[in-house]
Amino acid sequence: MDALELLSIGVIVIVIFLWGPGKIPELARALGRAKKEFEDASKEVESSFTGTTSTATAQPTPAPKTGDQILIETARKMGIPTEGKTREQISQEIVAKGQPS
Repeated sequence: MDALELLSIGVIVIVIFLWGPGKIPELARALGRAKKEFEDASKEVESSFTGTTSTATAQPTPAPKTGDQILIETARKMGIPTEGKTREQISQEIVAKGQPS
């Protein structure tokens, strides 16, 4: 046995004594998750430098909504008709409908 094997065995024995055998699978899962997150972050940084993105993470970014679009969506979700009304009228109806009776 070389020094690296002895060191590995020593670390495992110390972990068992400190946290008990039930914690080993939990620690292994945590190490696996950390490794996966590190690999994902590395790929993301690498793709940002090369200008490419993977198909798993490449999603079109929706255009930001304007205030009018948000107002109209909110009114429609609340069942308020919006045709022929001003922003102020729509806003007042949303507030009136949102207040408890």
